[in-house]
Amino acid sequence: MSAGDLNPAATPVPPPDTQGDGRWMSLHNHFVSSSKDKEPDVLFVGDSLVQLLEQFDVWHELFSPLHALNFGIGGDATQHVLWRLGNGELDHINPKVVVLWVGTNNHGHTPEQIAGGIAAIVQLIRSKLPHTHVLILGLLPRGKSPNPLREHSARVNELLQQAAPSLPGASFLSVDPGFVHSDGTISHMDLYDYLHLTPAAYRAVCQPLHRAVTSLLPGTPACPLTL
Repeated sequence: MSAGDLNPAATPVPPPDTQGDGRWMSLHNHFVSSSKDKEPDVLFVGDSLVQLLEQFDVWHELFSPLHALNFGIGGDATQHVLWRLGNGELDHINPKVVVLWVGTNNHGHTPEQIAGGIAAIVQLIRSKLPHTHVLILGLLPRGKSPNPLREHSARVNELLQQAAPSLPGASFLSVDPGFVHSDGTISHMDLYDYLHLTPAAYRAVCQPLHRAVTSLLPGTPACPLTL
């Protein structure tokens, strides 16, 4: 797992403002500003899969009671999250757990580079928040039928599982409940565009996730999720 300047997935940069409306930087600045008035126990960081989670009932049922903040931005890759966290988003908060879910948008990067980028994010979080546990979520399969991106993500997950024990204060969690059917297909009832989750799929993903997060929060009882 490579990291540093030779790995583009581990080199912090903001994304290009291709649409010219400054929305990414505006969201980043909003996170920095709003965090000054918050005392979260849990912080979710990542791409659209994190960002969209806050719009569903399961967020309000399970994670809002845990004093959770959501710092997800659609389209983010590892290098973008690395830049955000290094430029103010962690400066005013001290969560007990950071849930990190990113990597599916790292198009053009190798699995080794992506895993290295995720490791760099973990190391940055721990350098700023040495008592915070980082829960790394595995990448989900994507596409209706078998495709190279699924194999790519599966390899990233293998590398993360192997590396997690050597990352202090971090652990890896697979949240795929089995979206790939026996014939190799994924249903639009789970991933409506074969990438993003339906409400029912979010509930299936959040069941093991909620158990894992509450296990990392001393004194917090884990409540079962009704499917």
